[in-house]
Amino acid sequence: MQFQITCNQADHQNQQIIGFCIDSSCTKYRSYCNSCIPSHSEHLHKLTSLEFLYQWIEQGILSIDSVQKNVQKFKVALDSLISQFLPYFNLNIQEFSQLGVSEIEKLINDLCKIKDSEKVLFIQLNQLFDQGQSIINEILKKIKNQTNFTQHINLQIQHLNQDKLNLEKQNDPFILQPNPKSNTYVLMNQNSIKFDGYCQAIAFDKDCSTVALGCNKLIKIYEFKQEMLTLIQILDEHKDYIWTLNFMKKTNQFLSGDRIGLILIWSRNNNNQWNCSQTIKEHTDSIRCLILNNNEDILISSSNDNKIKFWIKKDEWICQQTISDHEKTVDQLSLNEQENQVISCGRDKQILVIEYSEQNQKWVVIQNIQINSDGYRICFINNNQFTFQPNQGNLMHLYEMNSISQQFTKTKDIAVNLGYDRFGLFPQQFIKQKQLLVGKHHQCVNLIRKTENDEFKVEQSIQFDSYGLYGQMSDDGEYLITWDYSSKLIQIRKYKEG
Repeated sequence: MQFQITCNQADHQNQQIIGFCIDSSCTKYRSYCNSCIPSHSEHLHKLTSLEFLYQWIEQGILSIDSVQKNVQKFKVALDSLISQFLPYFNLNIQEFSQLGVSEIEKLINDLCKIKDSEKVLFIQLNQLFDQGQSIINEILKKIKNQTNFTQHINLQIQHLNQDKLNLEKQNDPFILQPNPKSNTYVLMNQNSIKFDGYCQAIAFDKDCSTVALGCNKLIKIYEFKQEMLTLIQILDEHKDYIWTLNFMKKTNQFLSGDRIGLILIWSRNNNNQWNCSQTIKEHTDSIRCLILNNNEDILISSSNDNKIKFWIKKDEWICQQTISDHEKTVDQLSLNEQENQVISCGRDKQILVIEYSEQNQKWVVIQNIQINSDGYRICFINNNQFTFQPNQGNLMHLYEMNSISQQFTKTKDIAVNLGYDRFGLFPQQFIKQKQLLVGKHHQCVNLIRKTENDEFKVEQSIQFDSYGLYGQMSDDGEYLITWDYSSKLIQIRKYKEG
């Protein structure tokens, strides 16, 4: 993907920007045209295209995540140590005379042990703190020295985004020329909720009476009544960011998955309070997608560990089978209407078609579709059709089953907004009741109608100011709820017929 923007060096005759420099010591402009290349001669190997720049940025973000996790582990260890000293913080020396002999002896023994530790271990701990503080100060100093440079980068990014937005508006009739007679989803501004953290998982229950939000490590449960959200409970069992939420339709339960691979099952009691009823740890990395069959006795999960796992419900959920054919993260799964096939997509440029074998009582990969781009989103429309959204470009692909070979092949492209998607989650949905496909791509949520003559038409393209965009459509298609990095708002849109 390339932005059609020109170099801002006065003597470079408005040449087009062709890439960016990622050398840490570089003091030149990060964006470069052909005439800029000689000024980067000492680190030509650090010049990169925009496509590979996104990968480099993602790796940087993962590094920061790793630092955050290590800092959190250290904090947990310190909290554990401090908890051992809490009884002594609250000790009132004036009440010493009221202690019994055994209590005094225990106090003396405890303080003696602490004194022994203080001689060596506490000295080492203080030295570590001093070293840690020195390292932190050095990091902050480097960041501070880069302030002007960072401001310059931010200004460039703003120009890039604005030029990109202008380009999209020129090339994308679905954004520029919405059909006034089409059905649309209208924002209900009065119902928006400000949330400054990260909300990457959102779910409606079956009758739109309850909404669950994954807010960092917390799950916030809201009552949705008269189109207003009211907070009723906060759940804090997860130890890392929540990435998936799914309400069950037959029981008062829902599922949540987080960034360290935990799946939690939540059940509602007679007092309308949610409690964790089962904790599952089989995946070794982030949970990306959870889906259930209609009977809700089969659960299928995918993860950053490249695995797809199939679970069956006994007294508790038990892992029955693992598919390991993907080579990288598996972002989304979708189950067909007949519930005998699952499709998957992710970061390894392949789509798997997995079918249940009645004879072997197992799920088997029956087709591996090689594609030209990674993709985070895939969705069955019916038993014979599914859509796949590549990360790059302005096309969504439709795959249909060949009646003779019984294999899926790409049969047409659906034009959507131009862009390059950088984040997963926010899975595609097909709302059968309204024959409506909900698909996020880059900074847009595209609402695509399947017509009576089997065509797919973009009915509405909702533009946001950030590609960090998450949400879900209610099962009946009446409400769309989203959160995005830019506005930091939980927003609800309501279906309105044209």
